[in-house]
Amino acid sequence: MRIQIINGPNLNLLGRREPAIYGTSSFEDYLQQLQTRYPDVQIDYYQSNVEGLLIDKMQQVGFDVDGIVLNAGAYTHTSIALHDCIRSLPCPVVEVHISNVHQREEFRHHSMISAACRGVICGFGLDSYRLAIEALL
Repeated sequence: MRIQIINGPNLNLLGRREPAIYGTSSFEDYLQQLQTRYPDVQIDYYQSNVEGLLIDKMQQVGFDVDGIVLNAGAYTHTSIALHDCIRSLPCPVVEVHISNVHQREEFRHHSMISAACRGVICGFGLDSYRLAIEALL
């Protein structure tokens, strides 16, 4: 099985960015934990701050992988283009968020991509990614 994790804008700063909300671990450190926990699953990782590059990556892998775990960051709340891309893919996409977006600012309460995704997991810290992988398995 092959799962692609895709992180959007500012998630390259995990471990340094607002640690009270996002924690103190880098995603690269957490990725190693996931890969150790799921040795029979190929887990690949990609991060970009550019919306078009996220779409390019999903189109590149979305016809070959068994699932995508997507944390689109702030693009979650603004991107119809990501929504359309997700709808075009045959593989399931699970939307994840590290924080509980419904406990945060009002503008974070609406997702433009949720309707195109298989499911949504939020509020469990980095463990949201593990829960999404479990859902795909």
